[in-house]
Amino acid sequence: MKRVVIIGSGNVATSLAHGLSTRCEVAQIYSRHLAHAQTLADAVGCASATDDLHGLIQDADVYVIAVRDDVIADVIAAVPDNGALWIHTSGSKPIDLFDGQRSRCGVLWPMQSFSRDLVVPLDDVHFFAEANNAAALNDLLAFGSLLSSHVIEADSQQRLKLHVASVFSCNFANHMWTLADEVLTAAGLPFDAMKPLIRTTVEKLDRLSPAESQTGPAVRHDTQVIENHLALLDGDKRDIYRMVTDSIINRNPEKENAQ
Repeated sequence: MKRVVIIGSGNVATSLAHGLSTRCEVAQIYSRHLAHAQTLADAVGCASATDDLHGLIQDADVYVIAVRDDVIADVIAAVPDNGALWIHTSGSKPIDLFDGQRSRCGVLWPMQSFSRDLVVPLDDVHFFAEANNAAALNDLLAFGSLLSSHVIEADSQQRLKLHVASVFSCNFANHMWTLADEVLTAAGLPFDAMKPLIRTTVEKLDRLSPAESQTGPAVRHDTQVIENHLALLDGDKRDIYRMVTDSIINRNPEKENAQ
């Protein structure tokens, strides 16, 4: 059984700890805040929690750094190499953060949206893996397979592009829902009315490409409806509506009427 130390107790670390706890031994949880480390450790049946990087156990097989992107390098620099497999879980940070500091290292990025208060099942999550040598990659892929059947090799540049795509697909989409919620709230209407539409939009992607499933006034070049919508909006909502509408129109040239 692999022994794993998880460095972090936030959004990603929480779901990883829960996923790993049923497949291997989570030997220790680290957080800058001991109470957070202890809470997560208790939740997954881990016997050791610490807020001291120098107090990490030294005999684990894998060390998972699941902290904010801007402190990954600090964590790596603070702890000497012990020969174990060290990985970080960032989609946007390169493997180069380990250069000269770890003999066996890699990246295992779960392309998913995580929240500390909502444990995400990992079986269907796609993990993207990169390692510093062939032996480390074999170990990393084997470790990733404990979490998901979708573990795919991707180098740092590919992963960065995946991260950009995930921002469009998830973060920007969620912001659109936030704007929709504000429009509805101002009209005294519930956001729940949107949920069947959102679910159907996503489910269509199992059968159609995003471009094929595009609908709405912009793809139809329905300028009257578009102008009516713009008249209801102001500020950044109007600007965003116009910019996205123009982008859709540019990708869907108006077809000549069939004779």
